[in-house]
Amino acid sequence: MEMKSRGDLVINGFGASNGGQFQLVTLNGRGTVNNDIECVELDCNGSGILNGNVISEKAKVNGHARFRGNIDSQNLKIDGSARIDKNLTAEKLKVSGKATIGGKVKCEEIKIQGTFTVGGDCEAEIFQAESQFTIGGLLNADEVNLKLFGACFAKEIGGQTITIKAKGSLVGNLLKSFFKPQLETELIEGDKIEIENTIAKIVRGNQVKIGPNCQIGLVEYTEECSIDKKAVVAENKKV
Repeated sequence: MEMKSRGDLVINGFGASNGGQFQLVTLNGRGTVNNDIECVELDCNGSGILNGNVISEKAKVNGHARFRGNIDSQNLKIDGSARIDKNLTAEKLKVSGKATIGGKVKCEEIKIQGTFTVGGDCEAEIFQAESQFTIGGLLNADEVNLKLFGACFAKEIGGQTITIKAKGSLVGNLLKSFFKPQLETELIEGDKIEIENTIAKIVRGNQVKIGPNCQIGLVEYTEECSIDKKAVVAENKKV
């Protein structure tokens, strides 16, 4: 489909667009875009439904947005609520609100401080989270740094440096009985691994440090391994 540039698209009340190429797209009311859209900047401050694919250099969701296709953005910030039915590709992704992605996520840098749900794999160079998240497939990043707040899940985790700890704060400590900080996964594999509050079938790495409140089935390491007295490890072996 050939798209023609039409300047800016602004929907303040109820409105709809057939898509196209724009400099700025602003959805302040209840806006619907019925086809593919390409823009320099996308702001969704109201309630937006985008039925096609979205390509944007910079995108921000402060309200509620539903992307029924794929989204590709250099910089995506979600402070409100966003649902992406298919795949998400971005250089930088920051979630302070709620993000739900039905397909795969591929980014250079991901920072999560809200709620993050991914149906498939999640790939990044840097993955940082201080929140709750669910990843249905593999979480793969050179650097994985997790500060758990509530229950978190990833099918598998892989990376060079993997650090998993409970988020420490006055509010977090007061709410621990309501939001148990814990990660559950089948496999953690990396070079340098330091974890706590984790349930895993297998942990495999060169340097492995198992901290408190861990329940691990098997630990395999090539260089060194330490296990906290408050951790439960069924078997550990040097390979």
